[in-house]
Amino acid sequence: MEQDIDGEARAARRDAAVRAAVEQGLLGPEAPLAGLLDVVGIRESAAALRAAFDAVVAPGTPVLHAFAVKAAPLVPVLRLLAGEGLGAEVASPGELALARAAGVPPERTVLDSPAKTPQELREALALGIAVNADNPQELDRIDGLMRSAEATGSAEATGSAEATGSAGTTGSAGSRSPLGIRVNPQVGGGSIEALSTATATSKFGVALRDDGAREWVVRAFLDRPWLTRLHTHTGSQGIPLSLMAEGVAAAYALAEEINERAGRRQVDTLDIGGGLPVNFASDETAPTYAAYARQLRAAVPGLFDGRYGLVTEFGRSLLAKHGTVVARVEYAKSAGGRPVAVTHAGVQVATRTVYAPGAWPLRIAAYDAGGRPKGGPDVVQDVAGPACFAGDLLAVGRALPLLEQGDYAAALDTGAYYFAHHYAYNSLARPGVYGFAPDGEGGVAFAVVREPQPVEAIVAEAGGAHADALTSGLTPRAARPSRG
Repeated sequence: MEQDIDGEARAARRDAAVRAAVEQGLLGPEAPLAGLLDVVGIRESAAALRAAFDAVVAPGTPVLHAFAVKAAPLVPVLRLLAGEGLGAEVASPGELALARAAGVPPERTVLDSPAKTPQELREALALGIAVNADNPQELDRIDGLMRSAEATGSAEATGSAEATGSAGTTGSAGSRSPLGIRVNPQVGGGSIEALSTATATSKFGVALRDDGAREWVVRAFLDRPWLTRLHTHTGSQGIPLSLMAEGVAAAYALAEEINERAGRRQVDTLDIGGGLPVNFASDETAPTYAAYARQLRAAVPGLFDGRYGLVTEFGRSLLAKHGTVVARVEYAKSAGGRPVAVTHAGVQVATRTVYAPGAWPLRIAAYDAGGRPKGGPDVVQDVAGPACFAGDLLAVGRALPLLEQGDYAAALDTGAYYFAHHYAYNSLARPGVYGFAPDGEGGVAFAVVREPQPVEAIVAEAGGAHADALTSGLTPRAARPSRG
């Protein structure tokens, strides 16, 4: 049965949290900006994801739902999701460090990136983290690391055998890491080009429809028995479910071809990526994980018959609707006859919305100075941010109850890719982030996810410890002898 996520209940929790944040001092004249995360909502989304795939896979099928850390690189969030049975998909040393700090075990971690260094690969193989090679050059690097690991293992085993008088053995793979190749099925793009990763010229993966590419992938598997996974990801926001299913179907067909030519089940796991779009137009959760899982089962029935393990890498869809950026209205003014609410939330927290408003519009909710939903007639107005350029606008010509000085403007559906991805324009500070949940007594309890950034930290990040580096810290080179 489809897991139901009640948008009205979520909106009610959000309203209660905004009011409680004002009453408890997390928002106010001295704290004009904060990010709020709905813990109940996040748990509901995780449960909905698990239930959706449990309903379509064969009993006993190994399934790993690896949260895309880039969507919300916050250690407490990763710890919360790990407690809900999710792993982590990482794409940099920093994201791997965050996942490890959150306690996500290596066997529930997947490394994806188009630019992995030798050291990143070496660390992943040593830890036993799953790795998807992006291209032939990266696979060459992995070959070398695997040979090195195998040689080291053989030497250790030989030494052990000499010491004990028994025969020593070592695994042929040389690493515990599940290893695979990322392929680009080149099925096309969606409505947002920057987030379409299966176009003809996408930078990700091996382009399957290029001349010779498919045969290269098949041969790569046949030559390497330790390659056991295929990975694909068609894109995220703006990608229709039908196109996502088409990309998965292409990877499944390739896995079937590899296994047939190998004469055995060499590919045992398909990593189908994430990318479920989010509805930014209302509180409704649409599309749902259950709808996507059903569409996949209809399009690729063999994917769920138990022969293949599954990995998913959802991010935005798990967090977006459970986060709210709340900003105090510092000033209310008028320009050209249109009201303008100048707030503390702009390009530094909503970078995509400010620079590409057509692709990333946000709903704005109006709250009064006490944090209560604001009533009154709608007035067409602009909601501006604090940065010093004219385009720093959260919303233009938006009909809302008139925002006045001391009120609050809330940018909704911002739990992913917003307040956790700070853009340091004008050296604006990162806002505090707080998780919230019912306190059991009719109120709201908060927990600090990330402290507000102090000005001293901004100075430190800007080289404050090296203030004299360019004026007295440079050592002149010795003068070269003249040739004259």
